[in-house]
Amino acid sequence: MAANATLKALLTSCALLVGAAPVAAQEFINVYTTREPGLAAPLFEAFTKATGIEVKSVFVKDGLSQRVKAEGDASPADILMTVDIGNLLDVAEAGVTQPVDTPALKAAIPANLRDPDGKWFAISLRGRVLYTDKDKVKADAITYEELADPKWKGKLCLRSGQHPYNVALVAAYLTHHGEAKTEEWLRGVKANLARKPAGGDREGARDILGGICEIAVGNSYYIGLMRSGRGGPDQQKWGEGIGVILPTFADGGTHVNVSGAAVAKNAPHKEAAIKFLEFAVSPTLQAVITQRNMEYPVLASAEMNPIIANLGPLKVDPVSVVDIAKNRKRASELIEKVGFDN
Repeated sequence: MAANATLKALLTSCALLVGAAPVAAQEFINVYTTREPGLAAPLFEAFTKATGIEVKSVFVKDGLSQRVKAEGDASPADILMTVDIGNLLDVAEAGVTQPVDTPALKAAIPANLRDPDGKWFAISLRGRVLYTDKDKVKADAITYEELADPKWKGKLCLRSGQHPYNVALVAAYLTHHGEAKTEEWLRGVKANLARKPAGGDREGARDILGGICEIAVGNSYYIGLMRSGRGGPDQQKWGEGIGVILPTFADGGTHVNVSGAAVAKNAPHKEAAIKFLEFAVSPTLQAVITQRNMEYPVLASAEMNPIIANLGPLKVDPVSVVDIAKNRKRASELIEKVGFDN
């Protein structure tokens, strides 16, 4: 009930903050999104409440860029919203977005979390963190490099190496250290596995409590989902029973996956679409996103959900997510080369 009250208060403050009257000439925008409707809905509702512009959303699980490309000049899409940097880069490279350059977007979003040409923008973050056995792992800090240390032999759990979350992490490692060291690291991490890579991130927490492993790699927002009870009593037990460490690269920060958005190439309501992007990174709306979705805000000063804030300060890796995304293909090839999932 408290969380609902907080969310309602934030939505109300959005309207007061923006103070905008409905835009008569642009009564709605069309958003094509790969985000699950339940996660995107709070953002859409807040935008409509503040501006009077209705959001008509279309959930596109796969093939977003192909769909918009096929629609061509007649595409009704105004905003393309995706999960994962790879998907954002795909729509930009497919030529179905258009550049946007406004002071509000540049001020709110760090340069390494947006396209240098303004073709897409991150709006929320998910740290790739470590779930730990609180009784056996006494370290306060662990680097990603240390996951290959033989001291963790038989103590590490991961989902498939070819899952986009892990491919992105390996791509980030590749960006930092180059191909030879990344392959060596992957072999070391594989040697430390307690079981074959399988399941999802939350199953890593389950297996820590089951005594199978001492460390698991998972996204930060799953901690929020588990500890808040949204996944049911079993998952709440998993979330509350583990520790969490925000790892960093030895020469950088914590790797993050991003959710983001772009203005579609043929957006029929471009002005309203840009207003939507700017609104998405406003302090109040960023608070709505993190309160509801348990993600980190892209705007560093925004209020966070207490569960996520209690994980500790997030030092985002300064490497450009564009460079990371460009290394995805080679990262996947290296994962296959070492037989990581075998």
